[in-house]
Amino acid sequence: MKTIFSGIQPSGTITLGNYIGALKQFVELQNEYNCYFCIVDQHAITVPQDRLELRKNIRSLAALYLAVGIDPEKVTLFIQSEVPAHAQAGWMMQCISYIGELERMTQFKDKSAGREAVSAALLTYPPLMVADILLYSTDLVPVGEDQKQHLELTRDLAERFNKKYSEIFIIPEIRIPKVGARIMSLQEPTKKMSKSDPNKKASITLLDDIKQIEKKIKSAVTDSEGIVKYDTENKPGVSNLLSIYSIFSGKEITDIEKMYEGKGYGDFKADLAEIVVNEIKPIQEKYFELMESSELDDILDQGAEKAQKVANKMLKKMENAMGLGRKRR
Repeated sequence: MKTIFSGIQPSGTITLGNYIGALKQFVELQNEYNCYFCIVDQHAITVPQDRLELRKNIRSLAALYLAVGIDPEKVTLFIQSEVPAHAQAGWMMQCISYIGELERMTQFKDKSAGREAVSAALLTYPPLMVADILLYSTDLVPVGEDQKQHLELTRDLAERFNKKYSEIFIIPEIRIPKVGARIMSLQEPTKKMSKSDPNKKASITLLDDIKQIEKKIKSAVTDSEGIVKYDTENKPGVSNLLSIYSIFSGKEITDIEKMYEGKGYGDFKADLAEIVVNEIKPIQEKYFELMESSELDDILDQGAEKAQKVANKMLKKMENAMGLGRKRR
């Protein structure tokens, strides 16, 4: 069985775009692959965080993984900082990385732009991401288009290590989701939906109040034409809503277009709001139940233990290959 690794930062609540592009698909992947799902809290601290908020977000994200249908009996769900091998292997991968290739990373350029002082970790965290993936002999990494560059670096560093030291790493493949890889903003449909968008109407999170979700969908930007038709170039707002409708309902976009022939955007948005709410409401119910229980902590303890056993074996191989530590007699 092939292995999949995925990490999500605990910074803010998961949006509809994150859910469609990642978590919703993870539920299907867990039946076909050996999955490691990691809450990458060490990546989150490359920018300033409130410690209490961060801890709350870590637990909240873990609860959301489980609430959407991730089965801890099928996958390994764990917190990055609870498996020390990640930071240790991250340092080793940093030692074979070049400053030039790290400075070329798009996310570093974006996050450092206009800042007087930038954390060194903002530059060097990609090797930690590389370590996250390689520690588990990962075959496939499901990512959105915006993460392709990081996966290319992972492949480069894995090949560099294998050639320089010892062939211990599998070279992982990139897995771009077929659908939902790019859900757009509800207010500016030419840009991606983001949890960091200052316009709260632009994105829907899995923990938004149900009435809020309905309002956000009904106030989503469309156009003056009044025709429900998929055309990303001329009708980006309507096209985005059609994509969401298709993913949540399981219907083809062409069939949805036929359903709303002669009808306006009001009916279309009202029906979409109902479909989205019907899927999110049980997720929220399960989430709040988990947040109040000790079951969540037990699952994370077990996940860290399982991950540690696998990660420590690869870490030892890496240390032996690089000549670290003592050779026991």
